[in-house]
Amino acid sequence: METRQRTGQQRSADRRRRELLEAADRVVLRDGPHASMNAIAAEAGITKPILYRHFGDKGGLYAALAQRHTDALLASLRAALDAPAERRRRVASTLDTYLAAIEARPQVYRFLMHPADSPQGEAGFDVGKHSAPLLRRMGEELAQVIEERLDLGPGSERLSRVWGHGIVGMMHAAGDWWLGERPCDRAELVEGLTDLLWGRLAAADDRTGGPGF
Repeated sequence: METRQRTGQQRSADRRRRELLEAADRVVLRDGPHASMNAIAAEAGITKPILYRHFGDKGGLYAALAQRHTDALLASLRAALDAPAERRRRVASTLDTYLAAIEARPQVYRFLMHPADSPQGEAGFDVGKHSAPLLRRMGEELAQVIEERLDLGPGSERLSRVWGHGIVGMMHAAGDWWLGERPCDRAELVEGLTDLLWGRLAAADDRTGGPGF
């Protein structure tokens, strides 16, 4: 009886947590990195102390939202990598999946990846301090996928991690620049990044006539 009661309480707590995260998502979609605990509490129809009771502080809420969105993004990236297509097309599809995700929800991306001054009355919150673990997790996940699917020979685990973190760093930096400036359409950016990963840099002629780039 006691076990059933605890299980029911846990389900209720989990459901309430999901509802609060959905309310937070709505505010983040509207306000981006300036989303405040006050606004999220108001959206959820509760007071800020109750919100703190569930997440501790804005850092705890950020971590929960980051987990939620990173899980969904990684699932999409894995699906793109596993699609029945030739390898270059899968690479392009994976890059496009990432860029499409940040393009579709730019305010969520900015909340997760960019620091912002907290709204008046809130303690300072350095989003940048929290975004590094998110990128590291993506790098480790991609490294695992690479190791599972490619035979890289001796030292494959280490090389897979080098490639995983390198590719995530490239996607993040290029996507951040593109989302801010929109210098080209998404398809052109995907094609350019795919060319880079596919060895076009090594094959390109050196304009200076010197030994290379």
